[in-house]
Formats: sequence, structure tokens, C-alpha cells
Amino acid sequence: MSSPDPDDGWQPPPLPRRLTDPVPVVLLGSAVWLVAFVVLGVLALSGARPADAWLWACAVGVGLGALGLGVLALQRRAGARGSRGAQKL
Repeated sequence: MSSPDPDDGWQPPPLPRRLTDPVPVVLLGSAVWLVAFVVLGVLALSGARPADAWLWACAVGVGLGALGLGVLALQRRAGARGSRGAQKL
């Protein structure tokens, strides 16, 4: 059995939408950062742990996740209206 010749026009089947959609991954990552931020914030307010760089790294993680969701929303809107520069998500 031979492998398909790439020159004969064979294309692999497209991946299912659930494997190519980045939104669930971004939401899950943001949720993890948010939980870590809340836990470290409670510990900092109770005096059990100082409000150090880890607390602010978690805040930045939540912010970057929100920024990423915004970019994805902009890309989807641009693709829906047929903009030439829009990425297909």
C-alpha cells in the first residue's frame, strides 16, 4: 500500500471545529489564572503571604486572556463581514 502522491490533488480532511476553536482554551487558561489570583489575593489579605510578583503575574494572565478573547472576537467579526485581511477562525 503506497502513500498518496501530494501532486495528485489529495487533501487531508478538515479538522473538526472543536479541535480548531481557540476560545475554550483561552477561557480555561483565563479561569485558571483568575482562580490563582483569588487564592493569592485572599492569602495576601489574610497576611499569610505577601502580595508579591506571583499575584501580579496572575492578574496579568487574566488581562492577557481577556485581550486574547477580544482579538478573537474582532477576527471573527472581520471574517463574518468578509474583510480580506481577516483570518479564518
